[in-house]
Amino acid sequence: MNFIEPLTQRRTAHPTLLLSAAEQSRLRLIARRAALALATASTAAFATSHLIDVVMENGVSPIECAMVPLFVVLVLPIALSFWIATFGFVMRRFRTDELSITRDLAHSRSNAALFARTAIVIPVHNEDPVRVAAGIKATFDSLARTGQLHTFEFFICSDTTDPDLWVEEEASYARLKARLTQPARLTYVKRRRNTEHKAGNIAEFCARFGDRFRYMVVFDADSVMSGATLVDLVRMMERHPDAGIIQAPPVPVNRQTLFARLQQFSARVYGPVFQAGLAYVQGGEGNFYGHNAIIRIQPFKEHCRLPKLDGEGPLAGHILSHDFVEAAFMRRAGFKVYFAHDLGGSFEECPPTLVDFAARERRWCQGNMQHARLLRWPGLNFISRVHMAMGVMAFASAPLWLLLLVLSTVEGLREHWVGWSGAARESSIAGFADSPLRSGMLFALVLGMLFLPKLYGLTLHLTTPGRARRFGGAEQLGTSVLLESLFSVLLAPTMAYLHTRFVLGVLRGQVVQWTSQERDDVATPFSEAARRHAGTTALGIAWGALAWFATPSLFPWLLPFLIGLVLSIPLSWSTSRASAGRKARERGWFVTPEETDPPFVLRRLAAELLREQRAEPTESRRGLERLLLDDSLREAHFAALPSDEDAPDPLQEHARRGIELKARLRGLATLTPRERYELQTSRSAIAALSP
Repeated sequence: MNFIEPLTQRRTAHPTLLLSAAEQSRLRLIARRAALALATASTAAFATSHLIDVVMENGVSPIECAMVPLFVVLVLPIALSFWIATFGFVMRRFRTDELSITRDLAHSRSNAALFARTAIVIPVHNEDPVRVAAGIKATFDSLARTGQLHTFEFFICSDTTDPDLWVEEEASYARLKARLTQPARLTYVKRRRNTEHKAGNIAEFCARFGDRFRYMVVFDADSVMSGATLVDLVRMMERHPDAGIIQAPPVPVNRQTLFARLQQFSARVYGPVFQAGLAYVQGGEGNFYGHNAIIRIQPFKEHCRLPKLDGEGPLAGHILSHDFVEAAFMRRAGFKVYFAHDLGGSFEECPPTLVDFAARERRWCQGNMQHARLLRWPGLNFISRVHMAMGVMAFASAPLWLLLLVLSTVEGLREHWVGWSGAARESSIAGFADSPLRSGMLFALVLGMLFLPKLYGLTLHLTTPGRARRFGGAEQLGTSVLLESLFSVLLAPTMAYLHTRFVLGVLRGQVVQWTSQERDDVATPFSEAARRHAGTTALGIAWGALAWFATPSLFPWLLPFLIGLVLSIPLSWSTSRASAGRKARERGWFVTPEETDPPFVLRRLAAELLREQRAEPTESRRGLERLLLDDSLREAHFAALPSDEDAPDPLQEHARRGIELKARLRGLATLTPRERYELQTSRSAIAALSP
């Protein structure tokens, strides 16, 4: 029988079979993105047409002409997020993604030994060393259970600037090392100068140690990861030599305040549909979150060095939000960046209060706004530019939404007081209530795009056998989704107001200090909440009074926004309390699978933290004094410092000798923290001051 002719005929009938697997994957990805773009544009056009119908009810004013393009800019990201969640829900519920980086992971899992050496890098900057050490121990023990520990090493890369905390770090990690089964697999290193923040810390690690490893997994100070997940990440990199970065989705855990529990619950219930949708349309052009990801070191060293932006002010200098840019540079170099949306076992912790969350957002705002200067950077992939543009819009959308609401209010006031058509209730904006069908459809459309993804998440967990039980049961899960949605509506206006302040601050030239995140369940005092949110409350009251008395028909449309502003103080205070979070937990609200059935690595973390709580109090003396009196601690300190080849210039050395002389003549107690830090960076100064 002739087999060649049927094969030729089949190829003629199906030209796509002539394409390589990579080309077919590329065509699938293009088709997915085209469908997403078409759905997003159609939805935005549909919503805009309804707005135009409303504002043209009785003619159009200049203010209303400005509102329409502003609405288009704002509704496009909402429509995009909605359709990404829709695609993700379909993929999670009904089918698998043939382009997923994890699609062949089950076939590659075996007990075969790994050979590629991998560094687990933990950059720290003024963090609690007890919490960091506990996370390392939990990850270390979980990795040991896989039998693959022999190819992994842990590096604590310290950028700590507090001199006393620096020495406590060294003492804490020395105690940790003594408790490890293979202590040689833990190394503590310290930079003399905190240049370029975390990105500079990682770059220095790569320069000093990168040639010893093929991959590195970057952690945050609060990261923990199961050993099985670490092994899976390495196996995926080995099977995909074109992969430069694979991001594992970090799940927030372990915080007990009501605010944190809301974040943990929403990330766990709604996050999977968004993550699946992102992976579906991104393919190998995904993004990097800066931590809980594996990176191929050699191309990272060669291609991902960040530029220093010229000029002055917050949008110049070193890039703060480095992760998006590093992913873009990795793609520019021809390597792929994957988001392994269905890979579990990766955890982090979230800010415990609204105040702490806002402080982190303030830092991210400045970093993301810098990306606007990189949108036209030569050679970047189009999707990388989209990622950076969306990062900018994550903060820029808040002042634009406020501007849209302000314009609506101003137009309502103008129509009410001036009356260009002779009757205020016949005007377009102030007369929203006179067009209930069109205005109601517009409101329902925007609201639906915001809240349907929450129903996707709820449906996904209710229809997957055994899933709802891990969230405390179907009834508790449904109640929690309703309550979380209510809280999100109430908290959103305050965050919009804060984001607006952050963006305006950046544009005015205010530079934020990049400090460590609060990682304990510390409640916000009512006085602090009142001080922080007094402006938000005053704005809500004044705006509401103006709308109520001048444009009562517009007031109901503004009411959800105004309520959130007015209640910002009690909301911030009440949600910051761990007691409120524990009461919610007792009722079965906002429960996550990591609480009902915690994995080994989280159980190990909890045990380590409990052990530290029961341990004897740490040394109360200042760090420099401890170094001078403790020979073993001093040796560990010297070992962690960079080599003398990186010694400071003569002027710095002269200044340090002046500090050393001050310490000798006036005593250690007279030194400032900065002076103690300078002495602690010098082997010769410590040796000279030692008894």
